[in-house]
Amino acid sequence: MSELFRIQLKVRDYECDLQGLVNNAVYQNYLEHARHEFLLSRGVDFAAMAQRGEFPVVVRAELDYRKPLRPGDGFFVTVRCSMEGKIRMVFQQEIVRDDGVAMLQARFVTTVLDARGRPRIPEGLVQRLAD
Repeated sequence: MSELFRIQLKVRDYECDLQGLVNNAVYQNYLEHARHEFLLSRGVDFAAMAQRGEFPVVVRAELDYRKPLRPGDGFFVTVRCSMEGKIRMVFQQEIVRDDGVAMLQARFVTTVLDARGRPRIPEGLVQRLAD
């Protein structure tokens, strides 16, 4: 499993619903942004992958909402990555408010599709994510 990666963010007003809470779909944006930043920090670029005919996809998403974020809340998103079998990568993530309160826990199962739509993990990808 990779070491813990984290990114700091802040809730923007327009991400909230009429109740003054972050809309549940926005959490997925936070989580995806953190995964992309994690990948970039490991030298993995989506655009370059696409040019090589490698297309990362989410095949399963599990989100456990614990407490709501509100406008102006500072928080961080953590990312850990591990392999599950030969063709699936699992991203364990957490959103934690700056005061240490866990707001959400998530698990994303992903793979990479080749140009023919077949799942496979490109050579060297696992090593980059494990560093």
